[in-house]
Amino acid sequence: MNEMYETKISDQRWIAYDIPGNIGWIMYVTGLALCFAKRPEFLNSPAICMQILLAVIPAALMLVGIAELISERIVKLDRVLPKKRLLRGFGALTLGGVTGMVLSVIALITDAVTVGTDYKLLIVMSVGAMLCALFSGLLYRGYQRICPTSKKSEQNADN
Repeated sequence: MNEMYETKISDQRWIAYDIPGNIGWIMYVTGLALCFAKRPEFLNSPAICMQILLAVIPAALMLVGIAELISERIVKLDRVLPKKRLLRGFGALTLGGVTGMVLSVIALITDAVTVGTDYKLLIVMSVGAMLCALFSGLLYRGYQRICPTSKKSEQNADN
């Protein structure tokens, strides 16, 4: 059986969570891309290089979540979602945000200890991942399982 989930979050709260959440994943993905493009010294340090390469995984999760949310919008499934779509959308965004935050903070600490250079991009990634995790997590938590009604109970309600 395909479980369905629904949110009763108001439009105002949805927008209040959606905007900073979107800013968050954009900050993270942009910061990661700039690490590859503008910070070649990160790739010279084996420890930071591995962490930056691992940081691609949360970015991919975030992009999967965004693609799912866009497809949900296209078919007008914003407030009532099957469990699979909820997990692929807000679940992937939340997981991507949490793992991105952990990995970027570890990279920030490693950079401070080993390379000791400009930390701006890693801070951008950390803050972006935090925003993504927090606000997509709040939207995710707002969904509640819809209890299916059986045909017997529907018939009894009609009598």
